[in-house]
Amino acid sequence: MIYFASDFHLGLPNREQSLIRERIIIRWLDQISKDATDIFLVGDIFEFWYEWKNVVPKYYTRFLGKLAELSDKGIKLHFFTGNHDIWAYGYFEQELGMKIYTKPQEFEFFGKKIFVAHGDGLGPGDKMYKRMKKIFTNKFLQWLTSNFLHPDFLFKVAMNVSKRRFITYKKPVFQADKEWLIKYAKSINKEKQHDCYIFGHRHIAADYKENNFRTIILGEWINLFTYAVFDGKNIELKQFDNELILPEYKIIRDYKNNINY
Repeated sequence: MIYFASDFHLGLPNREQSLIRERIIIRWLDQISKDATDIFLVGDIFEFWYEWKNVVPKYYTRFLGKLAELSDKGIKLHFFTGNHDIWAYGYFEQELGMKIYTKPQEFEFFGKKIFVAHGDGLGPGDKMYKRMKKIFTNKFLQWLTSNFLHPDFLFKVAMNVSKRRFITYKKPVFQADKEWLIKYAKSINKEKQHDCYIFGHRHIAADYKENNFRTIILGEWINLFTYAVFDGKNIELKQFDNELILPEYKIIRDYKNNINY
């Protein structure tokens, strides 16, 4: 079985709530580890991640330890950098044996061609972020950041920005005819057909089908707790079992209203 999930945003909105969510994610990883051959983490796993040469964030110990355990068991781990964890420079590969991808990738499993990307900066939308991404990925600016900004200062700034964004956040509404990731997938499909396109980023859980064209948007793990699974024949969008959600984590959960088919 091959699993896909994205947008955990660990660290948001605060350490206490993030830790509860981290434990939920570990429960999910424990559950799927029984039959998983590959696990794809499709970006924005952390609300903010930055690696210095000898320094990484001190949080997420349980989550990172679980990934190391799964890797040691022989489960293949795949990590797509998102717009919140774009600054991954080798720690995941060296310590967890996790393959890192910074661009969209095509995979073939059981004769099915699957196109996977986080989704940031793709398609006709995200114009402001496309400009910002050029700054985020500039090698000289990354060098300046790594050598002249103290980790505590950078994390404080980043998390303060995230908290303000979280307070004013509005849940996106899925509209297939306007969804830029679907438009992007269709443009790719004209050049080379794939059996399925899988994205994160948009915080929408959607399984869009049009003739032989299919796009799955994975949702997020703040309210929806959704993921996709491929059993070799079918790809299905699922929600982590309500009964396994820790009761002390108060979230808005409405399966029918939040997942679009």
